[in-house]
Amino acid sequence: MIEKKLPYALVFGVSVFDICGFTDRNYRCNDSNPGKVKTSFGGVCRNIAECMARVNVNTKFISILGDDEPGNRMIEHSEKMKYDMSESLIIKDGHTPTYMAILDEQGEMVSAVVDMKIIDMFTTKFIDSKAEIIKNSEYMILDSDRPDIVEYIIKTFSGETKFILDPVSAAKAKNVKHLISHFHTIKPNRYEAEIMCGFKIHNDEDLRKAGQYFIDLGIQNVFITLDEDGIYYNNGTSEGKIKANNVKVVNVTGAGDSFVAGIANGYMNDINVVDTVKYAIAMSTITISTEETIHPGMCDDLVEQYMDNIEWTELEYSK
Repeated sequence: MIEKKLPYALVFGVSVFDICGFTDRNYRCNDSNPGKVKTSFGGVCRNIAECMARVNVNTKFISILGDDEPGNRMIEHSEKMKYDMSESLIIKDGHTPTYMAILDEQGEMVSAVVDMKIIDMFTTKFIDSKAEIIKNSEYMILDSDRPDIVEYIIKTFSGETKFILDPVSAAKAKNVKHLISHFHTIKPNRYEAEIMCGFKIHNDEDLRKAGQYFIDLGIQNVFITLDEDGIYYNNGTSEGKIKANNVKVVNVTGAGDSFVAGIANGYMNDINVVDTVKYAIAMSTITISTEETIHPGMCDDLVEQYMDNIEWTELEYSK
């Protein structure tokens, strides 16, 4: 298990047990459909924590689980992957957050059920009980699933650690828009950034205007993901765009999660912003090259190999 004396990054958020049914052909509603069923461990923050651990970032992850089979399996998996979930909230007789989806023969979702009731049991009292863990972290990564808890954390522990935000979705970004000035780093996509800055991003001029808006709020590092157009970055000193060319895309699920893990790796190893972005993009490139949400071979050596082999397009803006 992780040495407590070593510097660590802390992730706080939800773990999800994913169940996906894939129909073979001709999906029929209100009937049994031949196909295959696959289970996996998910949740944005859980994915980030695992990716961080896979590239040797000393990682603690505070989550919420039921004392059921999926929850027990997640804890066992975290021990195998070497990220520390020992500070998590375990709810007796609770149900670990679960997402169950049915996809048709084209891979389109036709129905889903989400059981996330347990996350309502995150309380400020529980957060207070983890004060020392939060204060002693180098960075704390949050998403916007529980904006009330996010607000409590960043205001209670302001100045104690550096906060990183993954807004997760445009809808959820609205709920934390008023809090973003408290963050050291934000990683929105284009649409989330539009919600948070209050105007549309149509071109490079708009993009730079958004970046400066966030920097002027006191945010120290801004990374805006632009899908096939790459990543925009701004740390108040350096500003630009970086893109990986000729990327093989199999499944984009998990790309943003692995990108955040790459940012954390750069921070924990004191890497400059350009190389941090390249490392994070390489992690995303590895992720989207497989059907899995997390590439089973994800590790630091593989990321370095990808960084060396990717054909990069780099644009640096003059200040």
